[in-house]
Amino acid sequence: MAMVGLFWIAEGDVYVGAKPSGLAPGVRLTPEGVEALGDGQARLYLWEDVESLTVADVPAKSLMRRVGTVTRLTLGTVKELAMPVGPGMVEEAPAMMTVRVRTSAGERELSAYVAASAGYPRTEVDLSRALLARLTEGAATMSTTLAAMSEWGRGAEGASPRGAEREKLLRGWVG
Repeated sequence: MAMVGLFWIAEGDVYVGAKPSGLAPGVRLTPEGVEALGDGQARLYLWEDVESLTVADVPAKSLMRRVGTVTRLTLGTVKELAMPVGPGMVEEAPAMMTVRVRTSAGERELSAYVAASAGYPRTEVDLSRALLARLTEGAATMSTTLAAMSEWGRGAEGASPRGAEREKLLRGWVG
């Protein structure tokens, strides 16, 4: 599994945001269409019907967000050591972003968890948005772009690439 821009690519599957588990919300991009996953939003939007695909509520990477992430991790560790999670205690859920799918029938807002706790670099957000727009340009563009992303994911080993490599991949997929 690896994160490239706003995409989580796991063994050839491409997600916008984090890969969901169970009934958690998420969005998977398949050769057939945009698949909304999770309780209350499960549905497949066929590519031939998708007019636009955008994303909102994306947290931008910043020094303050990174400091906040480190602080939460540190406080969480101290809290766990001092007071293990018990009845009535709930852990904080990760941030959500909104994936908007527009078809001739209207626009639908889907939820997906953010995969980058410290936020996403602005350049990667912009390239990811351009890539989402590219996927709606037509069947040939969508299939070759998704195939390239999936192929990379099947060959990727473990960790996400560094920033420069992520940007290079996104630029290549955008074309």
